[in-house]
Amino acid sequence: MVAAQQPSRTSRRRRVLPFTRQMLLLQVGVLLAVVGLGFGLEAWQLDQSLEQRFEQRALDVAHTLAASPGLADAVARRDQQAVQERALAAQAATGALFVVITDDNGIRLAHPAPDQIGKTVSTSPAEVLQGREVTNIEQGTLGLSARGKVPLRTADHVIVGEISVGFDASDIATALGSLLSRTALFLGAAALLTGVGATLLLTRLLKRRTFGLEPSDLAELVREREAVLFGVSDGVIALDPDGVVTMANSEALRLVDPRLERGRRLLDLELPGPLRRVLDDRTGETSVATVGDRVLVVTHRAVQHGERPLGSVITVFDRTEVENLTGELTAVRLMTQALRAQRHEFANRLHTVHGLLHTAAPADAVEYVDALLGAPDVLIADDSDAIAPATIRAFLAGKMSEAAELGVELVLAEDSWVPRKLSAPVEVVTVLGNLVNNALEAAHAAGERPARVVIDLLSHDDDLVISVANTGDGIPPERRAGIFTDGVTSRGAGRGLGLAIVRSTAASLGGSVEITHPGGDGAMTVFVAQLPHVLEAREPVAP
Repeated sequence: MVAAQQPSRTSRRRRVLPFTRQMLLLQVGVLLAVVGLGFGLEAWQLDQSLEQRFEQRALDVAHTLAASPGLADAVARRDQQAVQERALAAQAATGALFVVITDDNGIRLAHPAPDQIGKTVSTSPAEVLQGREVTNIEQGTLGLSARGKVPLRTADHVIVGEISVGFDASDIATALGSLLSRTALFLGAAALLTGVGATLLLTRLLKRRTFGLEPSDLAELVREREAVLFGVSDGVIALDPDGVVTMANSEALRLVDPRLERGRRLLDLELPGPLRRVLDDRTGETSVATVGDRVLVVTHRAVQHGERPLGSVITVFDRTEVENLTGELTAVRLMTQALRAQRHEFANRLHTVHGLLHTAAPADAVEYVDALLGAPDVLIADDSDAIAPATIRAFLAGKMSEAAELGVELVLAEDSWVPRKLSAPVEVVTVLGNLVNNALEAAHAAGERPARVVIDLLSHDDDLVISVANTGDGIPPERRAGIFTDGVTSRGAGRGLGLAIVRSTAASLGGSVEITHPGGDGAMTVFVAQLPHVLEAREPVAP
């Protein structure tokens, strides 16, 4: 049912007009509306301008005719023939529709139609005969025309008549049509075509920038991005090709830096050295870095679309809890191995006692048990009577065997004293185990003989102080400040996390770990860890 409905939804989606084409049609529609509005406004302005030009032209002809010599005298004498000849000559010379000359009573003395001579003009001449000039478009006996009227004065400035010149209004429409056709051609060819071309270029650029995705696709990608990036437990940082942060989810702000703001260059932040080295690698390989008390797994991968670089993506995973659990698991495994060895040894001893009793040699059995009670445990190091916790004794016994295989002498200091059992055995073995492992590796790698590691365990009330010294090459000055956070060592990438785990475990107990002597030049390198409240608060127990 679902499979049958999916194609129909897809087909409906495909029938939707692409956004770029929608934008093109919208832009063309807007351009047509703007061009049409501009064309209408221009037509109205041209019409007004042409009317004024024709009215002014009529007025200029009237002025010229009124200034011609002898015309005012001929009008004053009512010489119709002379006035008509002058009017017809001016009409022919200017191409006017009509040239009408009246006397001071508005009686026509000249008119293109001879039958109108002697009759009163159709429009009132009162305003002109009062000395004012008039321009307008009026309907007269010869049709609609643009007119210019001026008073006719004699040499002594006496108004003796009126001169009215008119041009056919159809000439205005003809001129307007010619101008509008040229304007329309310009707007259509220049404005519209340019606008459509620019719109096509814009849509092509937009399609290129969005990789051909529609707005609905982009919106869906944004929703998916928000759901994925802010729903995952890993930190995610997106960078553009210039290394500027374009996105960082809340987990990235927590793990890396709360100042990871959009638009800020990642390299401008004061990131820890190990993390900065990892971020410089864009091969996509997984690297480990310690930042503060956290162990981070970082991947920095470049992103491309075809041959075009888009930037890079950094993923950050917090492996602190995993490392802590791994350390605790290692401690538990060591404890289990030690207990298994003890069980095996005790089983052998019990078998011996059992055999003596079955062979009816009780005296020999008593002698054997007395010997066992007076003999040291084979799994306990020298001077171990001062170490009450069996967990520590078993751990030291196992590590002594491992040290012997490496050619390193592992000894417990004579002044060691732990008279109480452990209340936090996993944490103590985690700290002690990592310090001893690092010391064994450093002493073995130095190549000098005799290679030696000295462990000193001291208690005060329920606190425990662990001191581990080794005869390695020492810690160079440039590494001392970051020795507890550096996640890359000479033993390979991803190693060197032991001291970070030691510090994290000690801090979880309210304690600390530090370098009391960096070693080198024949001196031993010494690490000291202070672990408060890790011993049972009761009276010392018998070893």
